Amino acid sequence: MPIWGIILIIIVAIIVVVVGIIAGSYNSLVQLNERVDEAWSDILVQLKYRADLIPNVIETVKGYAKHEKETFAMVTEARTAAMGAKTVKQASEAEEAMQGALGKIFAIAEAYPELKANENFLKLQDQLQDVEDKIQASRRFYNAGAKELNTKIKTFPTNIINNFVGHFKKRDYFEVSEAEKAKIEQAPEVKF
Repeated sequence: MPIWGIILIIIVAIIVVVVGIIAGSYNSLVQLNERVDEAWSDILVQLKYRADLIPNVIETVKGYAKHEKETFAMVTEARTAAMGAKTVKQASEAEEAMQGALGKIFAIAEAYPELKANENFLKLQDQLQDVEDKIQASRRFYNAGAKELNTKIKTFPTNIINNFVGHFKKRDYFEVSEAEKAKIEQAPEVKF
């Protein structure tokens, strides 16, 4: 076989390898991007489900604590903010407000033994706890996907491919607030 034939085979092999690397890297970015979009969608589904439960909780508590209008208004505002969140940052901020508002509702419930024993309220409380657990799991899944995508976008050779294609963007994490982080990091004081 002549030398030019060997050179041609080597050039074709190099081109095939380079195209394979580019295609594989691009496809991995597409898959990660879709996984993060799916995870975000899961979070939105759980936030919507919780938002749909909130009016039932408010109505149940209202029956026992009619004078707590300010708290009910706070919960309604937090629900509206959560439903209107368009970005991860907005959803994270709305989540913080919702946690505070729900905490106040359940604090009110502590003052009314009949309410705490109400079967509907107990079911709603269980449903809210279940959806809170699902939100936390969805948030962890989303953040893991966002981390993987963000890392892939920054590493070689996918960073070059993304710079060339340019439509895969870094994703924000769905994080707890600084106040929540402080609560988590502060060890509880135990006294005997």
